[in-house]
Amino acid sequence: MKISIEEMLNDAEFPEGIAWNRRCFHANEIIVREGEVGRTLFIVEEGIVRVTIQVQVGAQKNLKPGISDLGKDDIFGEVCLYKSHVRNATVTAVTDGRLLEVDGERLSIYLDAHPIQGYLFYKSLFEVLLERVNCGNHRIEYLLAWGLKVHDIAKHL
Repeated sequence: MKISIEEMLNDAEFPEGIAWNRRCFHANEIIVREGEVGRTLFIVEEGIVRVTIQVQVGAQKNLKPGISDLGKDDIFGEVCLYKSHVRNATVTAVTDGRLLEVDGERLSIYLDAHPIQGYLFYKSLFEVLLERVNCGNHRIEYLLAWGLKVHDIAKHL
């Protein structure tokens, strides 16, 4: 992802301040909130951020499990690539750092106009999303096994 992003950032057709901005963050700062509407995606340049979601476990009990920690060159907020969209997670800074905030609609237009960069970007994004699906599948398998064990269901199978 890094190579295709660097090329775009240096292209006059994808200007800083209009299509993208650099943004510094500090430890414990909330970068995006679950449920907010957003139109930008982010690429971590330096530092670590944590992705969490709110899970309701009872009538008035909620948990905020960490889904993953992201670092240099990781992307989040890609759900906003084509249009404004509701954020499906909260992202909070773990350390001080810096990120690129990219306007999703402008990025989409740029990638349509530059098919080689678009192909490389989407290929990299596809690899990221596949890895996330694989991690999610492993978590589901683990939680299913844990649930079966806790409820002692496995011995009845």
